[in-house]
Amino acid sequence: MKKILTSLLITCSLPAFGADAVYPTSKGSYIIIDSSQRKPGDTGSKMHTNIVLFKPNQLQANGLPGGETPASIACVYGLTPQVPGCPISGTSILPNTGWGAIGIVDAYDNPYAESDLNTFSAAFKLPACTTANNCFQKVYAAGSAPPYSEGWADEHVLDIEWAHAMAPNAKIILVEAASGSTADLMQAVQVAGTLVAAAGGGVVSNSWGSPEFAGENAYDSNFIKPGVVFVASSGDYSAPATYPSSSPNVVSAGGTTIIRDQNGNLINETGWNTNPNVPIGSKSGGSGGPSQYEPRPAYQNWVAKMVGPMRGTPDISFDADPHSGVDVYSTAHGGWLIDGGTSVSAPSLAGIINSANSRAKSTNEELNLIYKNAVKNYHSYWHDILSGNNGFPALSGYDFVTGLGSPLSYAGK
Repeated sequence: MKKILTSLLITCSLPAFGADAVYPTSKGSYIIIDSSQRKPGDTGSKMHTNIVLFKPNQLQANGLPGGETPASIACVYGLTPQVPGCPISGTSILPNTGWGAIGIVDAYDNPYAESDLNTFSAAFKLPACTTANNCFQKVYAAGSAPPYSEGWADEHVLDIEWAHAMAPNAKIILVEAASGSTADLMQAVQVAGTLVAAAGGGVVSNSWGSPEFAGENAYDSNFIKPGVVFVASSGDYSAPATYPSSSPNVVSAGGTTIIRDQNGNLINETGWNTNPNVPIGSKSGGSGGPSQYEPRPAYQNWVAKMVGPMRGTPDISFDADPHSGVDVYSTAHGGWLIDGGTSVSAPSLAGIINSANSRAKSTNEELNLIYKNAVKNYHSYWHDILSGNNGFPALSGYDFVTGLGSPLSYAGK
């Protein structure tokens, strides 16, 4: 039974860029893969992933690493009938939702993506999602297979596994960009939007980002496609806002921490913020805040008093703290892992949005619905996160830590 790891002291220092940062504990190691480290000179030209891995020293008796599961998360966020406490070891009801397609945009190639998805699905009794049954499709955005990247490979499988977990009836389309450059990823975003629209509509998830930069507005049009909602991770380095999370044309996906008692029962959810007892380099919590460059969109007029004149991030949030992370199967990183970071938030919220009955025809329509419902009946839709600090404090209602909060009963609304 998994517990929040609040008493572990991590002592390693961050190594030079170009290597994974490893932080050993008595129960395993936290790892910030190279692709998730911000690097000098990359801002605006190259994007990074938003993942912190936890590699346990040993698996549980059931062969799993002990993180949150599709069933436990579906219970926490109201996709399935409530089980008291939503315990990880005692919750087995899975979502039976999803339609159209969910596009996953990542960089480089992962040759293990489909087989890892199959392993994950079998372990949790999710429907098989394969090329053969037309549930899974892998596409090279530039027309030919890009090189393999061990760092990005975990991003691929995290994204496809958790989008499938939250919306198992949706088609999963993995679009691989030629590299992690901004230009190549934007090309992949366009390809993904076109393919999802052709599949009947749905959502495109983007789990990568960069610190904001002058001229970012020029990329905003890539996140507009009729019939498609775009989601982007808010980032893992606390405030301020990042891009493309700050684009008005994406649903910005922030991070929370799920807190369980000694018996494994859910007792609270907070903003994912710096915990001095468990430092992990500079990956200190979900990013958020007002954009430096993007004006406040009309859908945020509902929270104008809080947001001010600029676009506020995030919009909504999902479990992202690596200390309450989710189970992931990744051949590239040795099998079963627990993943955290807002790279968990984007594909999972993409699946939840896909599972909703609203079937919005654009990101703007989806965000208008999100904020309108918050005004109309806030506590029916969102868990108001009241604690946490990423440089901004969590507050009642909207804040720059978790946005409107995490889903309570979003699916089906």
